[in-house]
Amino acid sequence: MRFSGFRHLLEYMADHHPDDTAFIYEENGICRMTYGEFYVAVLLRSQQLQTSGKTCIAIFADGTLASVIKIFAAVIGGLQTVLIDPSTPMEFVPQLIQYADCDTVYGRPEHIEACTPYLTNGIFDGSSRILFFTSGTTSRSKAVVLSDYSLMQSAWNGSQMLPLKEGDLLLSLLPHAHVFGFVCTLLWPMFNKVPVALGRGVRHYIDDCAYFRPTVISAVPSLLQFLMKTGALNEELRLILLGAGDCSDELMQAVKDRGIQLSFGYGLTETSSGVAISTGGDPRALDICPDDKISIAEDGEILIESRTCMMQGYYKHSSDSISTVQNGVLHTGDLGYLDADGRLHLTGRKKDILVLSDGTKIFLPEYESELAEKIGNENLAVALKDGRPVLVLEAECDRDALWQIVNENNRLQPRGRQITDIIVLNHPLSRTATGKLQRWKLEKEIEEL
Repeated sequence: MRFSGFRHLLEYMADHHPDDTAFIYEENGICRMTYGEFYVAVLLRSQQLQTSGKTCIAIFADGTLASVIKIFAAVIGGLQTVLIDPSTPMEFVPQLIQYADCDTVYGRPEHIEACTPYLTNGIFDGSSRILFFTSGTTSRSKAVVLSDYSLMQSAWNGSQMLPLKEGDLLLSLLPHAHVFGFVCTLLWPMFNKVPVALGRGVRHYIDDCAYFRPTVISAVPSLLQFLMKTGALNEELRLILLGAGDCSDELMQAVKDRGIQLSFGYGLTETSSGVAISTGGDPRALDICPDDKISIAEDGEILIESRTCMMQGYYKHSSDSISTVQNGVLHTGDLGYLDADGRLHLTGRKKDILVLSDGTKIFLPEYESELAEKIGNENLAVALKDGRPVLVLEAECDRDALWQIVNENNRLQPRGRQITDIIVLNHPLSRTATGKLQRWKLEKEIEEL
């Protein structure tokens, strides 16, 4: 069945499955919370929030049970709920707090202390909204306005495409402040009555699988690569749902060799998470979810229509909302095509293509991957400076040896694609929480050099 929102989901589970395990977590050993207990805890926190007089809460979603209870309670209590990734540098948090009109904050003592001076008078329209900040890969992060209705419909869509099984246990490792992590490590398993094991944080990535023994995990490519490299995956694991980026053929084969099913999910914050999922065969051939319609523009851009999962807009950015969703159609900025069977294949990002003044186009992920392999260093990027391609590195190296490799590569490239300079930043390239290069930050830094 479909659920209209968080309250509907929790009421149903408390009525029909009160003694079933909702969450498994670590607290001086492995502990469990049933759906009945979870519902009571959420209602108690919800009542406290309703009587507090607050209207907009910022929650540092750290993945703990207390944080999960607070999120559900805030939404059910009618507050505008703003989810913040605890890994966000604290110098940027005050700006987010003020921009989202937060008048209260939940998090660790240091979060509350840092944010309290920047709290506002809240909101006055009484609207219960959930704000997720975009990853900001091409421009400054904006807050996407979603609802518990749209998130529940996204979970329903995912469950229709990739249902979980009785006896499954999903390990939640991804940040709940990102829509992929929230839907695919919380709502998707809850929708399927599958217990959620709450991971113990980044420091335990290497041993959480052995500790909780999950059968299912959701992951981003960088996390999956780490788990495979460290031998962290447990024998019981049968399914990995991968999102927020592509992974190498070698990594996919390594997962397959373990006898683990690997499914890719494609979606955006603007669509409340996934709109297409691979369900078998080729992991990169994605079946489109029931509530979604996907078409391809003349330039290859993926266009999405969704009657249930589309965002309400960007918070305080109505012009961006109008330009992004035109006549109900979301212009994703992603590139892809539909095969003869109607399955979606992703090919890249429009913003990942450099268009030079002579019309030459450089598809950056492919170009950077080739350079990284030749140089033996993955921590690099290609950008434009004064209209010409330059190679950007995180750290200093043997420049003479590097130029020899670059020049050899340049001889194989058309003139417009040749690297003209090497720039060393002496600090890590700026990336999102899911590992995507924040090209807009790189471009700004290069311009200022």
